[in-house]
Amino acid sequence: MYTTLISVSQLQALQAQNAPLMVFDCSGDLMNPASADALFDQVHVAGARRAHLDQHLSTHDAALAVNGGRHPLPARESVAAWLGSLGFSNTMQAVVYDRNGANYCGRLWWMLKWLGHDAVAVLDGGLQAWQAASGAVTSSAKEAESPLPATTFALHAPLRTLVQTATVVQHLGHANQTLIDARAAARYRGEVEPLDPIAGHIPGALNRPFSQNLNADGFFKTTEQLRAEFDLLLAGRDPATVVHHCGSGVSAVPNILAMEIAGLGHTALFAGSWSEWSNTPGLPCAQG
Repeated sequence: MYTTLISVSQLQALQAQNAPLMVFDCSGDLMNPASADALFDQVHVAGARRAHLDQHLSTHDAALAVNGGRHPLPARESVAAWLGSLGFSNTMQAVVYDRNGANYCGRLWWMLKWLGHDAVAVLDGGLQAWQAASGAVTSSAKEAESPLPATTFALHAPLRTLVQTATVVQHLGHANQTLIDARAAARYRGEVEPLDPIAGHIPGALNRPFSQNLNADGFFKTTEQLRAEFDLLLAGRDPATVVHHCGSGVSAVPNILAMEIAGLGHTALFAGSWSEWSNTPGLPCAQG
């Protein structure tokens, strides 16, 4: 079972063994959400299922939303129903990837953990690594996809922690909560804000842009390097107190994954993130 990262060669080995697994393409573009379908149609890992950020990994139905912000999580039951409709079962290994530096596939990795499914891993290096290794790819125009029979995907106790705004507010400034903001440094400092109504960050939050977890070749850095970088960032703070966020709860997840790769344990996600925080009247905002 793979629970954090899986390499191209490891995935190919599972496929050769006909192991029970499902591959999900989570590629997207925050600034142009509609392009996700075109990216998938152009090229994807052969047999991969589409996992669209707006259609499958978040909801715009307030009755189903678990949190606020620009990309609210759907209710766990709703996600389980979608997985079952694809034929995904509790006995399968899930492999998630994108072509965006693990920005979007991390969302589904975290969501499956939240549903109680531990056998989910991010394809290290993404679609680019798969293609570089001559992994089988196809386009929707060429692929006659054979859907699997629908299953009932059973929910289990969450394996990762979801934090709501009220909890972040309650612990703001306390030693038992360490906020890490995954947005680019200029957005964190409040110099630019292309998406949300207020520029800046949650007071006291540390900044680690999610892209810093990858090396120049697009793979996650080594365990030792990630550990050293997070130790430096935390500066003695307890890793168990960390709550991750970003703009809308998507790009925070690579930091969660990186801390696990670094051996720093499971940390929490504030999924509403800056988009919910900055839209909630009366909450403090910092700049600089």
